[in-house]
Amino acid sequence: MIVASLAAIVLAADQFVKHLTIENLPKAEAVPVLGEFLQLYYIRNSGAAFSIGSSMTWIFTIAMAVVVGVIVWKTFEVRSRLWAVVLGCLLGGVLGNLADRLLREPGFAVGHVVDMISMPWMLPAIFNVADIFIVSGMISVALLVVLGMRLDGTRERDHAKSAQDSAADGHEDAAASAGI
Repeated sequence: MIVASLAAIVLAADQFVKHLTIENLPKAEAVPVLGEFLQLYYIRNSGAAFSIGSSMTWIFTIAMAVVVGVIVWKTFEVRSRLWAVVLGCLLGGVLGNLADRLLREPGFAVGHVVDMISMPWMLPAIFNVADIFIVSGMISVALLVVLGMRLDGTRERDHAKSAQDSAADGHEDAAASAGI
């Protein structure tokens, strides 16, 4: 439920901001929010980050659909609230951009993603709400994996210690039954 709820909230927020962008912002014109620090800049991106692969939009659509499938499949293994939050946010972000690919112009599976957030001092990229959740979600997944947090909420070292304890118990049981 956590994964589905968060995914729905992120997807709705992303699509709402994109709707507001389309309805209210001029195309390809910087609108300062906090001077040079934060600007709104409405573009439609046919490619991935930095418009890479703009002639292969359909490949991104397929890749995002596969990612959605993997996240949904892994969700059935999740017993950790932390993993549920991370996967819910990641799923919502991927669904936000996938919805653009499927439903926006120029057509089904090749739609252009609506981007509007620009921080020119940091990177020469323009991104959207979904991108924020995708990037932060992937960073969180990497951290959870590095920290050894399993989908069931246990840690790798806890699992390893449990396996060692079980092995030690097995040796003690074997020794006791052998009369040692």
